[in-house]
Amino acid sequence: MTTATNPEIDVIFPNPHPKQRAFIDSTAKRKIIKAGRRGGKTVGVSVLAGQAFLAGKRVLYATPTSDQIQRFWSEITRAFAEPIKYGLLKKNETEHVIEVAGKEQRIRAKTAWNADTLRGDYADLLILDEWQLMNEDAWRIVGAPMLLDNDGDAVFVFTPPSIRSRSSSKADDPRHAEKLYQKALKDPSGRWAAFHFTSYDNPHLSRTALDDISKDMTALAVRQEIMAEEVTDVEGSLWKRERIESLRVDKAPELVRVIVAIDPSATSTATSDEAGIVVAGVGANGHGYVLADDSLRASPDGWARRSVVAYHQHKADRIVAESNNGGDMVELTVRMVDPTVSYKKVNASRGKLTRAEPVAALYEQGRVHHVGQFPEMEEEMCTWMPGDPSPNRMDALVWALTELMVTGPNEPRLTFL
Repeated sequence: MTTATNPEIDVIFPNPHPKQRAFIDSTAKRKIIKAGRRGGKTVGVSVLAGQAFLAGKRVLYATPTSDQIQRFWSEITRAFAEPIKYGLLKKNETEHVIEVAGKEQRIRAKTAWNADTLRGDYADLLILDEWQLMNEDAWRIVGAPMLLDNDGDAVFVFTPPSIRSRSSSKADDPRHAEKLYQKALKDPSGRWAAFHFTSYDNPHLSRTALDDISKDMTALAVRQEIMAEEVTDVEGSLWKRERIESLRVDKAPELVRVIVAIDPSATSTATSDEAGIVVAGVGANGHGYVLADDSLRASPDGWARRSVVAYHQHKADRIVAESNNGGDMVELTVRMVDPTVSYKKVNASRGKLTRAEPVAALYEQGRVHHVGQFPEMEEEMCTWMPGDPSPNRMDALVWALTELMVTGPNEPRLTFL
């Protein structure tokens, strides 16, 4: 145990393990920590936050959900239990605030998904935990300006996202945390510092238990959740980032046919799973061009309106949606928004892998190009494995390119060779 003291307060913190000590002692203004589950990252930043508070700083800790606050808050309240008990510090359990009465000196923990939920405060030390799940604007629009008054410091904490955690992310780019980590690694100025450790680096965890738990996880989940590795391409996945990048273009040529494909969400509320809405076209050169990923979480009316807007915006020839997945409902909902659209139900008579393979082969042949960047859809493409949960954006992409370049019965089409 270590004791931190100022003229009024004695506080006892957990004794950091070496990987925690490295980022606690770092003098960098910007720190980013990539760590495995139960590796001790939250306990470590609670020590960092507590020491900053004792130095007179105003500390703001933010994480996406209230459940995720509890570990940090329990560590902080345990450390400051005695001065709180004797009235040297004020604690507000509802607001998750510990402060010195009459001063700016305080620690606050709050939930924040995005820029709007982070607003309303300022800090000398800002800690963004589970940063991979937050929207980038939480830092670049609100978080960074919070530090202006006193040239404050920022700490970003994350575990590489799995395909399941991505479904709850508010990030525009699922890899934004890793990209910031890579930026920190390459920073020559010393302003940024990057730290990495695995679940095995926490000496307080049983290695036997970790080994046993790892046997119950997929190899991919172990790499992401335990070893804290950023996996850009999953071995055996149908698409590779390098190939997609090599075929990317800034502008599509004149297109002979354009399709809007819908993969509707499984539930029917505005907070349901995403509805995949992808726009693609085929040119006279025989190549396919992915024009837009308009996928969103919305009610049926919401995603129907989005698809109709895309239909008119891109002057599409048709909207297609899978009949096996609410096809009649999708058509009815779309026609309630605009009865004039050209609509076609497509039938999933084959399994997902069988449908996706010919489309992936078109990429291998160099015949499909992404017009611009589609990070969320590309993340699904490069990490999906047969048997994984169905990714809506990828499904919509497959339906669009299948209709344009693989099947399209009774219409002019390019056949798959």
